Amino acid sequence: MNKTLVFALTVAIAGAGLTHSVPAADSALNPGLGNLYRVSKAKSRSISPENFTGEKGKAGMATEGTGKNAARDLGQGWKVSPSVRIPAKTTFTLAEIKGPGIIQQIWMTPTGNWRRSILRFYWDGETEPSVECPVGDFFACGWGKYCQIDSLAVCVNPGSAFNCYWQMPFRKSARITMENTDGKDMVLYYQINYTLTSVPRDAAYFHAQFRQEQPLRQKGLYTIVEGIRGQGHYVGTYLAWRVHSPGWWGEGEIKFYMDGDKEWPTICGTGTEDYFCGSYNFENRETKKYQVFSTPYSGLPQVLPPDKIYEVGQQFGLYRWHIVDPIRFEKDLKVTIQALGWQSGGRYLPLEDDIASVAYWYQKEPHARFPALEVKE
Repeated sequence: MNKTLVFALTVAIAGAGLTHSVPAADSALNPGLGNLYRVSKAKSRSISPENFTGEKGKAGMATEGTGKNAARDLGQGWKVSPSVRIPAKTTFTLAEIKGPGIIQQIWMTPTGNWRRSILRFYWDGETEPSVECPVGDFFACGWGKYCQIDSLAVCVNPGSAFNCYWQMPFRKSARITMENTDGKDMVLYYQINYTLTSVPRDAAYFHAQFRQEQPLRQKGLYTIVEGIRGQGHYVGTYLAWRVHSPGWWGEGEIKFYMDGDKEWPTICGTGTEDYFCGSYNFENRETKKYQVFSTPYSGLPQVLPPDKIYEVGQQFGLYRWHIVDPIRFEKDLKVTIQALGWQSGGRYLPLEDDIASVAYWYQKEPHARFPALEVKE
């Protein structure tokens, strides 16, 4: 493991603000490398097609499943149910868990259309989801094509392996569903690893919201999220961005309006590539092309096509995780980013690009109801 990742792992807990007063012996919330050697009373469980309930001592017992034919000479216990088939226009419940506990890691590899496969998470019996997002965008792959991502919160590995490491505590229950809105059936392999454990009083709930404008409704301005109500902290942004104009497109500033801000925000960035921890157009000065990168906290992992620069129609995937620098709010939060390029005379040009986004944050419940989900190809 490289030194950067080791350091990132050791500081992630404190930065995310999830430290707490519950002794390590009682809780497995964010163990991290710093106290990984300490024992805990938490009970490790895992839900997959080989154990739909996560019940102790009940895994690998399937006699029916997508692998039944391959295991016909071997029988029970030999990968009979490695995946599920989700028919077109139906919703499948991936997990129903009684708490208290914490989801620690999710792995999945879905076939089909990643924009038309909708993930939803519900905490403590709520009827409105706290997470509602196309599966590809949730795992920072918004263009329906594989790209490798090497970050702390999300890893995407060959050939289309989605991994999520956002910590997701719940007190009463957790329910996760996948809706296949496409006209074709999909196959899903998945595993949800969690612990049944005590949850500290100050632990907030994980949220993620997808939005999309194609093209922008207001020239030069895109709203990543608004209407967040309550106390919490913003922890990440993913953008799938397609440009409609030639030239550099990322002069726009990100702005965080919090706790009553109206006309002017409390936090304002200096440029799009600056917010995603890059500089100077993400351009490699030797190749004169965009330079893709993926790091623990930020990245430009996807440029389509990769061998062009400053062309109309190019598509970009960008992520920025606020793990060591969460944006804290007490009452409300709105996040916007400008779509800004250049025109003659050294003047800025508001753009009319296509942008889809996922905002990730933690907050105390209840949360404000999400706007109706609109998904375009």
